[in-house]
Amino acid sequence: MSSTTTFVSIGDLRKGRQAISELIETASGGCSTTGGAGKSSCGSSAGPDDMPAEIWDKVKNHPCYSEEAHHHFARMHVAVAPACNIQCNYCNRKYDCSNESRPGVVSQKLTPDQAVKKVLAVASEIPQMTVLGIAGPGDSLANPKKTFDTMRQLAEKAPDIKLCLSTNGLALPDQVDEICKYNIDHVTITINMVDPAVGEKIYPWIFYNHKRYTGYEAARILHERQMLGLEMLTARGVLTKINSVLIPGINDEHLIEVNREVKKRGAFLHNIMPLISEPEHGTVFGLTGQRGPTAQELKAVQDACMGGANLMRHCRQCRADAVGLLGEDRSEEFTLDKIEAMEIIYDLDKRRAYQEKVEEERQAQHQAKVNALSNAFDASLLAGTEELKVLVAVATEGHGRVNQHFGHATEFQIFEVDRRQALFVGHRRVDLYCQGGYGEDEQLPSIVSAINDCHAVLVSKIGACPRDELKAAGIEPVDQYAHEFIEKAALQWFADYCERVASGALQHHERGDARIRQGAFTGGQAVA
Repeated sequence: MSSTTTFVSIGDLRKGRQAISELIETASGGCSTTGGAGKSSCGSSAGPDDMPAEIWDKVKNHPCYSEEAHHHFARMHVAVAPACNIQCNYCNRKYDCSNESRPGVVSQKLTPDQAVKKVLAVASEIPQMTVLGIAGPGDSLANPKKTFDTMRQLAEKAPDIKLCLSTNGLALPDQVDEICKYNIDHVTITINMVDPAVGEKIYPWIFYNHKRYTGYEAARILHERQMLGLEMLTARGVLTKINSVLIPGINDEHLIEVNREVKKRGAFLHNIMPLISEPEHGTVFGLTGQRGPTAQELKAVQDACMGGANLMRHCRQCRADAVGLLGEDRSEEFTLDKIEAMEIIYDLDKRRAYQEKVEEERQAQHQAKVNALSNAFDASLLAGTEELKVLVAVATEGHGRVNQHFGHATEFQIFEVDRRQALFVGHRRVDLYCQGGYGEDEQLPSIVSAINDCHAVLVSKIGACPRDELKAAGIEPVDQYAHEFIEKAALQWFADYCERVASGALQHHERGDARIRQGAFTGGQAVA
């Protein structure tokens, strides 16, 4: 590593790493207090009693850093950074594209001035928008002037909005001072390997110090720069989230080591995401037939990393111009031509008052979860069910509630439920069942197969045909908890399920496990 890029001493790095690591240990602590409603291993589920006040203040309304917050608070990305300094085999940046929802895709590239105006417009219309990020469509730090011009203006004009950026880490050590200058206290680094022999299968080239590097040497430089940048951010007290793309056969097992190494260097969260590799996206992996992981394979790798760096499981792999809650995209409401016609009034007091109401709802959700956990299970009635653990699918439009019709769902949130907790473990995208006001029965097999390792699906309403199909597949359709908070509904359903098992009225089966082991799942959905 070049000594010219080191802005802090090795001693400072060690002190910083130790300090942040102590905070992270306090923050994770098994997540065994109010934040996780019992024992949890997902750091993003932690609550105020799990971490120091200054860390909680940074994450409590950040939808990427808090799983609870993502139900209630919104984020947006501005596409001011088109250039990139590395090539990834899973990436193909696209412009003027409104039909794809994945990283690197945008409909409009913005100047810093346009981006700031857009942020103010969105913040005035969506007062629960608390976070602004620059995530491309290239690399934020390969475009430092545009990135920091945007951040500088927003720090002045929208001081209540948290500022974030995402980077591949190659230029990160050179920009740590600028990051801290503008109080950018959340940084995401995409780290897919800590072994250059793995990295050279992912990165064809990098452009560093005015020179193009390829192969093993390119991966080695990238790895060293990523580790140095992470340590420097740790030393400065910046919270870091690590994104890793799970590529079956290339880095799936290796990501366990990645998790271990980034934890050593103080990473706050580790987000392991599935490779998106449809051929129509035009990526190298897509065109060469590299498949993405199944939902079950993704969960298995995430589970194998439990005990290391805290895991984020609610990522939606957002576009570089995403607007709104995670899982929704309202960017079409805020195109440049529409913004020009808006009366933009950035009312800080109004935003804070609205967010206080959102926080009240968030606390109500949390309390409902705690109450459900303490009241749901009568041990005297549930003998023999102590070790039961099942997956439950949930249809939701947001706000942490079971509030979506089965036929309107384009994804299901997946919770792993036992007698100790209802733990969010991921989401499954599905084809829309209701189209034009009518159910499309040919869509049902793919929807059912996407969640066929779940014991139940919680919905606000469901029609007779999908109800019958789900029952035939051994998935219980449940609509009696409509508009309840998700964790409360899941725990109440599970208590009832345990009673039925304990009474002999229902035989428990570990559905899907054998088929998963036999590799019967492909393309992220189960084969019927």
